[in-house]
Amino acid sequence: MTTAPTRPTRTPPRLHEDVAETPTARRVKTVHRIGAFTVAAVLAVFGVLGFVGGLDYFSTDGGQVAGLSSNGLLSTISLVTAAVLVAGAVKGGRIAGIVMTGVGTAFLLSAFWHLFVLNTGLNVLAFQMSNVIFSIVVGLLLLTLGLYGRVSGNLPADNPYRANLVTGAPADDEEPDLPARTPEERRAEAAIREAEVAVAEHRATPEQAARVEAMSHERTKAGRRRVWMQYS
Repeated sequence: MTTAPTRPTRTPPRLHEDVAETPTARRVKTVHRIGAFTVAAVLAVFGVLGFVGGLDYFSTDGGQVAGLSSNGLLSTISLVTAAVLVAGAVKGGRIAGIVMTGVGTAFLLSAFWHLFVLNTGLNVLAFQMSNVIFSIVVGLLLLTLGLYGRVSGNLPADNPYRANLVTGAPADDEEPDLPARTPEERRAEAAIREAEVAVAEHRATPEQAARVEAMSHERTKAGRRRVWMQYS
């Protein structure tokens, strides 16, 4: 007895968080950007004050800057870190969150490392206990901001990081390939054709490329229209 072949499971495309323009998506992007800019400003001020104070570059004793210990090397690292955060904030979207999460993790690792090397020759950044506490606070703040809207057990339905923010079609049900019925659907089909041509000719905008990529998982015109229109 032969068994009827099973149809492969169709995975609905997920909205790309950098393209989604839902209210929650906009709020998440705003929090990421403001958070990255704010922390970058604090680090930049700390680094500039260190240079203005004429601190020795590799001194393990350091000098006092805004209640923290610092040297020239730590001032340089602070300015470089601020520049990285600013670059992430300017880029926005997923990149800003990833940058803040990575920098926050680095701050926490630095804090724990310096707990073991305080008052030793390995303390090349001239850390004191106040610096360790500052690093922990900033690290946790950056992790919180970077993961905002991304890690939760109760994400809003329009959150761009929600795992099931997809087209809404069941993954294992094939939908009928219905023709466009409304003016909006016809405009969507025209825009889809234009985007696909642009992608083929390597002149597509990032939004067109992202939408075409999302639609690549759909087998029917109706499904492709729905993905396109959900980005709007």
